[in-house]
Amino acid sequence: MRRHMHAQPPSESASDAADIAPPQPPLPLPVRSICVFCGGMAGNGNDQYAAAAAGLGALLAREEITLVYGGGGIGLMGVLANAVLAHGGTVLGIIPFGLLGPELAHPELAELRVVNSMHERKAQMVAASDGFITLPGGFGTLDELAEVLTWAQLGIHRKPIGMLNTNHFYDHFLAHAAHAEQQGLLRPVHREILLVDDDAERLLHTMRTWHSPLTSQWATMPDPPQP
Repeated sequence: MRRHMHAQPPSESASDAADIAPPQPPLPLPVRSICVFCGGMAGNGNDQYAAAAAGLGALLAREEITLVYGGGGIGLMGVLANAVLAHGGTVLGIIPFGLLGPELAHPELAELRVVNSMHERKAQMVAASDGFITLPGGFGTLDELAEVLTWAQLGIHRKPIGMLNTNHFYDHFLAHAAHAEQQGLLRPVHREILLVDDDAERLLHTMRTWHSPLTSQWATMPDPPQP
């Protein structure tokens, strides 16, 4: 004779149910290293961009956060790295072999990784970093920013992504993101991945207390309602 035993769950009183805490969001990841994307040029005499790069470098050094960046010694990249080094901070540069000449790799870095391609450079910068900050820059900077945003959107990483919007430099980019959302081509939750501020200390604080709002991968999320 077979017997089918069915264990009965313990009864739960109303008071017991009230004591059960709702699920909490994951704790923010510690920020011990930050990858900074910025231009290899300094801009047309606008000292605000260089000042922002230098200020961010000093802040990272003061907070004992390792700078991970593209390894260049010129433009805003050079200003940023020089500021970190001048304040006793740690810098990791990652540069493709083909750009050693044009970008004039920073000569004073204790650690400079030379890789074979731009793809390898970006992959290593992402792997070595706990978060990302974008300063003013051109196509290369936008490429790096777009890639980490896309990876976050797809759930490949859950690291905070900040933008230091010095002198309203990225206002047009942010307007494009708002337009894409309005047109139904970007979900609001994905637009919120990018943390924007014009003050480096406030931005760093936001990044340290942030956790990803994404609960599922992009491919499984429903389309937003159409107007």
